[in-house]
Amino acid sequence: MKKECAQVVSQECLAENIYSMWLETGIAKNSRSGQFILVYPNDASRLLGRPICICRVSDDKKELRIVYRAQGEGTRSFTALKPGDSVFIEGPLGNGYDISDVKGKEVLLIGGGIGAPSLLQLAADLKRADTGRTTAVLGYRDSSLDNFLADEFKELCDDTVIATDDGSFGIRGNVIDAVKSSDIRADVIFACGPMVMLKAVASLALSQGAEAYISLEERMACGVGACLGCVVKTKETDSHSHVKNARICTEGPVFNASEVEL
Repeated sequence: MKKECAQVVSQECLAENIYSMWLETGIAKNSRSGQFILVYPNDASRLLGRPICICRVSDDKKELRIVYRAQGEGTRSFTALKPGDSVFIEGPLGNGYDISDVKGKEVLLIGGGIGAPSLLQLAADLKRADTGRTTAVLGYRDSSLDNFLADEFKELCDDTVIATDDGSFGIRGNVIDAVKSSDIRADVIFACGPMVMLKAVASLALSQGAEAYISLEERMACGVGACLGCVVKTKETDSHSHVKNARICTEGPVFNASEVEL
């Protein structure tokens, strides 16, 4: 983990308030799917970095991509960054998705809204791995979000299913509705999205006898485990705090769904 000044390579708006930015940084060399970085606003009045998941890492390991929602003053300030501009980042942080045991297995990726970017590098890693079929199920509020990243998932996965809350595109309903209506089954599930979705994913995995690995979205302060501001209840006692919880920023953000209390 290190903090450094990264250079903006490109930035584009993918949908309303959703932006994609490529950064040239040495941090890319050690980054993997499921991890995140802290991006610091170029404003001395805002000291804390904003945690944003790593969406992609370039093949030469010199650049990484983030896809983020501009929803507060800090993240909105990132939208003004242009190619050639500099921004301080810190990382890579947290653990990531472990695909060491997916050989020959049917894999399901479930992304809800802005949780989808966390899974794109994973989809690329799985395409290179010796897995069975890989299916992505992506959920969006409605078609106004332009199904951001959906086309990229289609290039990397064997099948991609889209669900929208209002039925304006794809299957009407949420991602679990889409999984059930499409009769999708898997041996391993990887998911990132809002907590209510992850609870449903954990239940789905249990009903299918599948392993589920979930990336928890949570507001963070320090991002390095010192403040205990982002915790999740666990079934086992944590060695750091000596209670049944874990720090999402360090022990997570990816957890085995069977090990946490959602």
